[in-house]
Amino acid sequence: MDAHRFLRCVFFLQCLQEMCQMQRGECSCGHQSRRYILQVLLAVSGGPSSCSMLSQVQEGLSQNAHKKLRFLPGIVYIDEGGAVGQSVEERQRTVAELQAVFKATGFPFHMVPLEEVLDLPSSVVVMAPSPSEPPASAYKAAVDHFIQSDSSGCLTPQYQEQTLLPEVQESRTQVLQQLIGSAKTLTARQDLLNTLRQHLLVHTARTKGYSKLMLGDNCTRLAVKLLTSLSLGRGAQLAQDTGFSDSRYGDIILVRPMRDYSAKEIAYYNYMFNVTSVFIPSLDTKTTDKASIQRLTESFVTKLQADFPSTVSTIYRTSEKLQTACRSSCTADHPDRCLLCMCALDTAVENASAFQATLTSEQLSQSKSLGATRTEIPRQIRAPVEQCCSSGGGEDCGRAETGGDCCSSAKEPETIDLKSLLCYSCQLTIKDMASVEHLPQYILSEAQKRQRRYQMREEISEFLLDDGDEGD
Repeated sequence: MDAHRFLRCVFFLQCLQEMCQMQRGECSCGHQSRRYILQVLLAVSGGPSSCSMLSQVQEGLSQNAHKKLRFLPGIVYIDEGGAVGQSVEERQRTVAELQAVFKATGFPFHMVPLEEVLDLPSSVVVMAPSPSEPPASAYKAAVDHFIQSDSSGCLTPQYQEQTLLPEVQESRTQVLQQLIGSAKTLTARQDLLNTLRQHLLVHTARTKGYSKLMLGDNCTRLAVKLLTSLSLGRGAQLAQDTGFSDSRYGDIILVRPMRDYSAKEIAYYNYMFNVTSVFIPSLDTKTTDKASIQRLTESFVTKLQADFPSTVSTIYRTSEKLQTACRSSCTADHPDRCLLCMCALDTAVENASAFQATLTSEQLSQSKSLGATRTEIPRQIRAPVEQCCSSGGGEDCGRAETGGDCCSSAKEPETIDLKSLLCYSCQLTIKDMASVEHLPQYILSEAQKRQRRYQMREEISEFLLDDGDEGD
């Protein structure tokens, strides 16, 4: 019981202190502004860590909680069975098991197949502005709804509505498998799958009205992720990938409240309090230790942890000290963001840098014949349609009717420099893909839009003022 109270206190204090600081502000006179009820979406994959997070949130919202959590939770599950090659019967069996777990909590839940990532809007890969403070009427309605559900001891029937897994067409599953299978290595496939999953989670949170997305990454998983990210060239993005709060998407804040728990502590907690979890196979299930960089790093950390118990905690304390360079300077229309991971680009550096040294070494180690056919990053893709200079769709610039040429260079099918829109790590992932044409349409559309904006800025660059000229 003492261990149970300790784990609960750590979780409650961290959530109450850090999450509640996100939802309230202080004015210049020192008085706190009015607090609003949060809506938090719990990303549950069925594993021990996310199911333990769900159990502790449910315990924190109960009547007998010492420090009661004050937010409205929801659950989202991403069905990745189509990407890993599961049959329809296996996917339905897994969904049925998780539905029984979710229904027991009384929280609203959403079962989303990974195939829906193919139909996402391009706004997913654009940093949205932070939401403004809601009016007083919205605050009063949220408080009344929270008190009503709290006084009854359970959630209202309207709040208990759940979303079942929609039927997925076999053709969409085949397209998803082609997308994942286009990556030649397991390392690239896992990285691509994680990116698509995160895009779908953020889109679900936005469409369902949630402002926070709670992930179940534990201390052991984050320690493995830190070393894996370093191996994959994501050193500049470590603070966002492993920190408690991740605000790369602007309006949706990703939080990791389970980051103080090791996998061993979570296993003991689930065993003592009968927390149900569901085993779901992934891309690296039943693979060797050297199948991918992620799998090799996980094997290295777990084996080292068995002989040296302070390994995971040492790596974890290192990740706590990491911070982003300029978090406040990033705006919603900031162009220097990776098209896939939405982190700041780390490729705009000086010539005398480690990145440029790596590129020079790679170019020198490749022969000219192989460099042009095999090892070059597929950086250019063809746009699906031809467009005139006007972005209005059916309009043109007026010269087509008179027989003249279009004033825009986009008269022919556009070629997009995809490499310039990605960070170094995502460039390696795209490099391992056989063809970038398998990428979802929302990524290709956003790439075209960014390329047009860059071309337009180059055309009017002579008329723009520099930052140093604004004060003159």
